Amino acid sequence: MTPDELFDRVADKLTPLEVSTGKLFGKRALKVHGKAFACLKGDYLAFKLGEGTPAHTKALALPGSELFDASGKNQPFKDWVAVPQTHADQWLRLSKTALKTLTP
Repeated sequence: MTPDELFDRVADKLTPLEVSTGKLFGKRALKVHGKAFACLKGDYLAFKLGEGTPAHTKALALPGSELFDASGKNQPFKDWVAVPQTHADQWLRLSKTALKTLTP
C-alpha cells in the first residue's frame, strides 16, 4: 500500500470520532474541530503527541522515527513525531493517541 492509501485507511477508521481530512503546511492532515493532530509527509505520518509524554518517547524510539520537520529546513516541531511507513501498523493507534491530546 502507498502512504496515501494507508492514510486514507486511518482516516476512514477515525471518521466516527468526528475526524476529517484537510491540509497542514500543504500536506494531507487529520483534523478534529479544525485542529491538526497528524500530517502525512512522504513516507511518514507525523503525530502531535506532546514533547516528553510517554507516547512521544515510545513513538520516537521506533526505528526510523524522528521529530517532524514540516519545512525540511531542520526546524523540527518538538511535540510532533514522524513515524515511517515501515511502522504503518502503529499509525491508527498513534492517531488515536494524538487525537486524545486535542479532545477532552
